[in-house]
Amino acid sequence: MHDLREEIQIMTRRLGFLNRNCCRTDEHDLSPIQSSILFEIERQHAPSMQQVAETLGTDITTFSRQVQALIKLGLVKKTPNPDDRRIQLLSLTTEGRQTAARIDAEMNAYLKDVFDKLSEEEQETVFRSIQLLNNAMLKSDRCCTPFPG
Repeated sequence: MHDLREEIQIMTRRLGFLNRNCCRTDEHDLSPIQSSILFEIERQHAPSMQQVAETLGTDITTFSRQVQALIKLGLVKKTPNPDDRRIQLLSLTTEGRQTAARIDAEMNAYLKDVFDKLSEEEQETVFRSIQLLNNAMLKSDRCCTPFPG
């Protein structure tokens, strides 16, 4: 069998997910988790702190620290849910939306450059394969759970 873990590690490195500051804009150097938080807040449209933490598979304490850092940078704001003031809703500031859009544009340009090296058929195969892998991972009992130890 192929060394699947090695190939995924290589892909992770090449996507920049291991870089301390993978997502640099003119104004900010963000970590992969901070970039993912911005992406999810934008995608989910004013989600709760718990919703985003669960989506990212991050414990709420670590997640809260990252959100606080993004608030200090002026990228994210928290507001109480009008229906239940114990729940904090997250949204992007104008600067946060601009930063998320710049990161998104950079990542899309990188992926376009990579996919341009493939034929149309190969591009479709890779995309379908990623979808299949994501769906299979979701069905696994071990998906998104920490390693025992």
